[in-house]
Amino acid sequence: MSKKLLLATALVSVIAVLGTAPIWAKSAPSAPAPATQAAPDKDATDTFKQLSLFSDVLERVRADYVDPVTDEKLIETALNGMLSSLDPHSGYLNKKSFQDMQTQTKGEFGGLGIEVTMENNIVKVISPIDDTPAAKAGIQAGDLITHIDTKPVTELTLAEAVDKMRGTPGTKITLTIRRGSLNSQPFDVTLTRAVIHVQSVRWEQKGHIAYIRLTAFNEQTQPGLDKALTEADQKIGNQLEGYVLDLRNNPGGLLEQAISVSGSFLEAGKEVVSTRSRHKEEDQSFKAKGGDKAHGKPIAVLINGGSASASEIVAGALQDYKRAILVGTKSFGKGSVQTIIPVAGGGAMRLTTARYFTPSGRSIQALGIEPDIIVQPAKLEKIVTGPGLHEADLRGALQNPDKKEDAKDKDKAAPAVTPAPADPDADGLDVPGDNKDKTVGKDGKKEDAPFDYQLARALDLIHGVHLFEVKSEAK
Repeated sequence: MSKKLLLATALVSVIAVLGTAPIWAKSAPSAPAPATQAAPDKDATDTFKQLSLFSDVLERVRADYVDPVTDEKLIETALNGMLSSLDPHSGYLNKKSFQDMQTQTKGEFGGLGIEVTMENNIVKVISPIDDTPAAKAGIQAGDLITHIDTKPVTELTLAEAVDKMRGTPGTKITLTIRRGSLNSQPFDVTLTRAVIHVQSVRWEQKGHIAYIRLTAFNEQTQPGLDKALTEADQKIGNQLEGYVLDLRNNPGGLLEQAISVSGSFLEAGKEVVSTRSRHKEEDQSFKAKGGDKAHGKPIAVLINGGSASASEIVAGALQDYKRAILVGTKSFGKGSVQTIIPVAGGGAMRLTTARYFTPSGRSIQALGIEPDIIVQPAKLEKIVTGPGLHEADLRGALQNPDKKEDAKDKDKAAPAVTPAPADPDADGLDVPGDNKDKTVGKDGKKEDAPFDYQLARALDLIHGVHLFEVKSEAK
């Protein structure tokens, strides 16, 4: 039976499918023991008692519940409840949900483009996916969704809430959101569902630095990263100073892709991550292959509270080997691995089977990864100062010996004052409002997207490291 390891933070799992063999099945002994010597199996007896209890409850519901309910729905819901009670990431997928998950890992699915989890019976946003209806509407990591089309989410399971948010492309849905806490002022956001095509990797040139954004870890991630690295080499060439790898609000995905991406920046043979399961013989260690495709150039990795699982594997490995400097805020803290096990009927079982550990042996479960340099999101406000004096403006100031004397400067009667530019943006500095893309504020109104202060600091860091290396080589 094929298995696939996942590291995503949220899942659409609605109903469950029974396996082909009961979990209580025992192997028959090779030779029966005499009846007088047979000892009762206490565990089996207790299990059958509990199954008898389940059967009694099932029969009572079938007979007396106010509305008719099918056996299929009752059993599937019970199985899903059994798994989901273990941890937030285990559950059952029916045939449709399993197909949706497989489609999602391939990089295309329908909906709003939002990763969510359930926290205290409220749907909490892990992260919006770039260039999707959720991201364009200004949905942010940490937002609390309290109502879906006026229906309270407290009346829904996570699977039911996600199922409501999915739908036919082109149809509208209204989410009621509280930002920051449940005590904050609620506001409504109306979104139009769409077919989500996830471009998991995109890059752009920032001066002499390659900025690479990873939005998810699906089957397209490594090919997309290879293309970005190649294009950066070709476009920037020998002037390339380094890389900024942006993993903010990246909720995770496939374990194999996290290992592959990490290996793109590490020497071949180095351990990327290890997994430890209940059975020691199933523990595994995954190593980098291929070698450093960034050619040893400096790397800054951006993380935040929306960076989870697969993102944390990459960030943790690069941090442990001191291959990159982590910038931003603490990550989400999901350190478990889920195995997708297909079952009879076309569905699948999603079961947490292991914890993962970074190369140094640390688990980030419920702790997250602390960045090397903490940079909180911040607003940048330009302060327009009045005219100021410099040494060159003073009467009789000595001339710089390296500058030829200009006859026009000999008889200065008064200090030269340069007026402030009439346009406060004339110097080209990016400030809040320069980006004309609109987002939704706490009051639900459209407002200008904020200046990306964290990215600016990461770019400054790479530029500074490059200058230091150049000066060190010149000595």
